[in-house]
Amino acid sequence: MEVKVSRNGQHLQMKWQLSKIDIPLSEIKEVQNDDTYGGEDKEAIRIGFPYGTTNRVVIKTRSETYIIFTSKSNLKEKILSFMN
Repeated sequence: MEVKVSRNGQHLQMKWQLSKIDIPLSEIKEVQNDDTYGGEDKEAIRIGFPYGTTNRVVIKTRSETYIIFTSKSNLKEKILSFMN
């Protein structure tokens, strides 16, 4: 089951299993790929299955850090396009 990322008005919306997370686009400071297995930030909110995925995308906001485990190679670019 893959994490679904979409734009909902002025929010980035992530859906995975029964969870839905909305992040205001204005709160996002940085979006980057992460080459580490579990992410550098130990307090980050992890979304998706870490097993069997090839990519990790980190979203840093003013108050939280999110790590998305995905097999989609273009997820970072998709999120950045929502911010423009």
